[in-house]
Amino acid sequence: MSTTAPPSTHPHAPTGPDGRPRPGSDTHPRRRAADRAGDEAAAGPRPMRRADDVVVTRHTVSLVVPARNEARNIPWVFEQIPRCVDEVILVDGSSSDATVPMARHCLPAVRSVAQSGPGKGNALRTGFAAATGEYIVMMDADGSMWPGEIPHFLHFLDHGYDFVKGSRCIGGGGSLDLTRIRSLGNRALLAVANRLYDARLTDLCYGYCAFRRSFLDALDLRSAGFEIEAEMTAHALRSGLRIAEVPSLELPRRSGRSHLHAVADGRRVLRTLITERPGARTPAVAPRERPAAPAEER
Repeated sequence: MSTTAPPSTHPHAPTGPDGRPRPGSDTHPRRRAADRAGDEAAAGPRPMRRADDVVVTRHTVSLVVPARNEARNIPWVFEQIPRCVDEVILVDGSSSDATVPMARHCLPAVRSVAQSGPGKGNALRTGFAAATGEYIVMMDADGSMWPGEIPHFLHFLDHGYDFVKGSRCIGGGGSLDLTRIRSLGNRALLAVANRLYDARLTDLCYGYCAFRRSFLDALDLRSAGFEIEAEMTAHALRSGLRIAEVPSLELPRRSGRSHLHAVADGRRVLRTLITERPGARTPAVAPRERPAAPAEER
């Protein structure tokens, strides 16, 4: 049975010969200029806002980018950073090329800090300690992650999630750079993580993440190498943080060679997952290294 809307009964609606409204005509009642003034008068005087009242429209965002000899990739990455990012922190790992000068050329407001020790984990922890935003986003400097996806991560943080990670394995995500051995390793480590932490994640070894800075202590980061990405996820799960995954497309590194060693780093990730699992005895590790106060680059 089909139904048709009844013709408008508004007295001022333009109509055709058959009495129906003419196509494209506005059949809704028009508001008179005096209506708004009358409504405001009836509502009474509005309370005045105090000078010290602050309306928070959005959260501040810090983007942490660890880099070592990425001068050829920095221009593409930095020109893609969306305007919702308030602060960009480049953590330099003793680059021998023009990584830092190039970053300053592309983005004069960039904050360049030197990492306090070797390894990606140390670089990220140094950057997190230097970040001042309420939200922290981490991504690589090699061009494999598109900064244009950052608003998707922030959307979930704005809607109650505490830790948001990119996934190459859900609808809308993918990888143009994942080799067969890396894919097999990621799937095996993901299965271990889901089993040990009673989770349903779709991707593990992918370092495009965002989180609330207020939960930095809960993440309790200690790792020095690439395993820090798995450690972050493991500690977020163990701490009961609200985790979301968003689709992300991994692009090929734009130039240069990756610093990742699939087999060696995979073993370290596996060891991290096992030692940090819920209920495991706290591993005998050295006290967490305190990142040195981020000194501005030369």
